[in-house]
Amino acid sequence: MRIGELARRTGVSERSLRYYEQQGLLVADRTPGGQREYPDRAVDRVIRIQELFAAGLHSKKIAQLLPCMRDADGGPSEVATGRLVTDLVAERQRIDQMINSLVNSRDVLDEVIDAAQR
Repeated sequence: MRIGELARRTGVSERSLRYYEQQGLLVADRTPGGQREYPDRAVDRVIRIQELFAAGLHSKKIAQLLPCMRDADGGPSEVATGRLVTDLVAERQRIDQMINSLVNSRDVLDEVIDAAQR
């Protein structure tokens, strides 16, 4: 499929798809005319990339992680290293801290709202 179709099917801009390719996150074949051609499995890969960005991972970490994931189910691969697992555990802890901070902020806002409504 061409880049425009991949963008439509994933809801990701063509510019972002080019960036993913530039960062080594996504691979496209080229037609004789130089246009990008993506396999159907690129849809799952782009969705996975978006999920990882949404989790707060940066492109270099995602590039390390993607070879260790199966595109279809996101399960672990034999390629995963102990160092990568350690890094991912640290990322998960960072996300947990962000969640806790947001919950605390929400609790403070709830208290202010309750006080203002009295």
